[in-house]
Amino acid sequence: MTQLLAAWSAGDSSALDALMPLVYDELRQVAGRQLAGERGAHTLQATALVNEAFLRLVDQTRASFKDRAHFFAVSAQIMRRILIDHARRRLAAKRGGGLETVSLEGVLEWPGKENLDVLLLDEALTELATFDARQSRIVELRFFAGLGVEETAAALAISTATVKREWRVARAWLLNRIRPA
Repeated sequence: MTQLLAAWSAGDSSALDALMPLVYDELRQVAGRQLAGERGAHTLQATALVNEAFLRLVDQTRASFKDRAHFFAVSAQIMRRILIDHARRRLAAKRGGGLETVSLEGVLEWPGKENLDVLLLDEALTELATFDARQSRIVELRFFAGLGVEETAAALAISTATVKREWRVARAWLLNRIRPA
């Protein structure tokens, strides 16, 4: 996969054709996990999320991926933007009602909270990034890409112990920031 990513980054379109089947199923699983906790009336499906993310990845004129972990890290950022844009459009369409929710249970092991407003999470992650960008990236990779501790560590070129420590701190901060007063 790393060789195909390098070839695609170098402009080889046949590498993209070979790469797509390898990553599509895994991206769809990540999207499925993200959308599993959504309420039944949610209009965005895993396939649509993956297709949109893949179109945005392919549309990048200067895509350069170091390896599999880097590819999925970029994919996580793109999926996050898509989910946020989708939630904003739905919110605007409803003139302020019916915020989109995403399940954090299992992924973030959020105590006592099954659903969270995606827009609120995005706002909190943006705020977290202003004083600790690495913690924000760790949450983004774990939540939006569904990466494990080892994959997150590889994507950020840090130790797994650092990921675990920063994950605990970021989770606690986000819970405090997002939990209703």
